[in-house]
Amino acid sequence: MNNERGMKTKTTNKLFYCTYCMFIFVLLINNPSVCAGEAEKLTGKKFAQLARGGILYDNWLTELQVKVDNTHPSYPSDGKQKGETTWRCKECHGWDYKGKAGAYSTGSHYTGIVGIRAYSNQKPEKIIKVLKDDTHAFGNMISDDAYEALALFVAYGQIDVDLYIDRTTKKSTGDPASGWRIYLTTCVKCHGDDGKEINFRDEAKPEYIGTIANKNPWETLHKIRWGHPESQMISLVFLDLEAQLHVLSFCQTVLGK
Repeated sequence: MNNERGMKTKTTNKLFYCTYCMFIFVLLINNPSVCAGEAEKLTGKKFAQLARGGILYDNWLTELQVKVDNTHPSYPSDGKQKGETTWRCKECHGWDYKGKAGAYSTGSHYTGIVGIRAYSNQKPEKIIKVLKDDTHAFGNMISDDAYEALALFVAYGQIDVDLYIDRTTKKSTGDPASGWRIYLTTCVKCHGDDGKEINFRDEAKPEYIGTIANKNPWETLHKIRWGHPESQMISLVFLDLEAQLHVLSFCQTVLGK
C-alpha cells in the first residue's frame, strides 16, 4: 500500500515537473528578451554592425549614398509609393516589422507584403541569402559588410513592438518621468528643451519629435533605438529597452503637448 502511494507521488511529481518545464520553455520562446540576449552576446565590430543594420533598415540608400531612379521591381503595381522610397526595407516591412499585419495593413504604405518577424533570432547567414535573392534585387548596390549588418539587425535587433506600444492608443509602456533624464542629457542638443528645434515639415504644417512620437510611435522607437541615417543622431541601443521606451513616452506626453 505504501509502495503504491509512493509510486503515485513520484508520478505526480514527474508530471508536475514536466508541466513546469514546458511552461518555462513556452515562456522563453515567447519572451523578446531572448533575442535581446543574443544581441548582448555580440561584441566589438559585430555589435557595431547590428546598430548600423538598424540604420540600413530605415534607409540604406541614404546611408550608403546609393542613387536609384526607378521603382523597385518587386514593389506591387497597385502600391501608392513610387521611385527611391520603394527600395527602403521599412517601406514594405514597416516600422513595426510586421508588414501587412501591422501599421501598414491599410493606408498609403500598404503593399500586402509580409513583415520580418519570422526571421527574428534566425541565423544571419540564412537571412543574407534571402536579402541577396532576386526578389530584393539589391545586387552589388549593398556591400557584403552592409548585408551582414542588415542580417544582424533582422536576426537580433527587431522586437515585438505590440508588447510595448498599444496598437489602438499608440501609447508607450514607458515612464515619461524616467525618460526626461535621458532626453535632457542626450537628445536636447539637437531637438531642444521643448522638442521644437527640428521641424520635420514646414511652418504651415509643422511636425516635431513630439508630433511624430504620437502619430507614428513605431518609427520613433526605431530611431530612438538605432538613430537616423546620415545624421548626428546617436543610437540608444546601449541602453536597455525599458529606458528606450521611457524616452518614447517622454516624447509622447511632454513634448507631444
